[in-house]
Formats: sequence, C-alpha cells, structure tokens
Amino acid sequence: METVTLKTHILDGKRIGYSSETTFYVQSGRGRKGSYQTRKAFKGDLALAVLWYNSLNIGNGYKKRLISWDLNRPILARHFSD
Repeated sequence: METVTLKTHILDGKRIGYSSETTFYVQSGRGRKGSYQTRKAFKGDLALAVLWYNSLNIGNGYKKRLISWDLNRPILARHFSD
C-alpha cells in the first residue's frame, strides 16, 4: 500500500499545500482566445513542474500557464507574450 505524503511550498509569495497524488500541468497556447495544450504533466512534484514552466520559451502571441485541477485555486502561474 502506497502512502500519501503532504507537502508545502511557497510559489510567488503564496503557500501551496499539495499531496503526492496532486498532478501539475504545464500548458501553452496561442492567441488571446486560443485554447491551452498540455505540454507536460507532473504527479506530486511541484518543483519539477515549476522548472519546466520557467524553461518553456514562448514567442510573440503565445501564452503559458502552470495549473493543477486538484487545488482550490487551480492556476498557479501564467505568462502572456505580446
């Protein structure tokens, strides 16, 4: 039987509590009303998800976000490129 561990990290001044079962998604999209596509998913590893989010280069007209549907406030970070 696998045990669930609880973790806490601070991201941009906000405390985020999550478990080893929480899934984080790094997504990108194009345009103001364009939909996001998931580039990578990480289960229980916020630090690796943030690393991937920060390393994702976006060009003009693109956007990216770090999201987790398991949390009360799902959008953790987002960035738009003009």
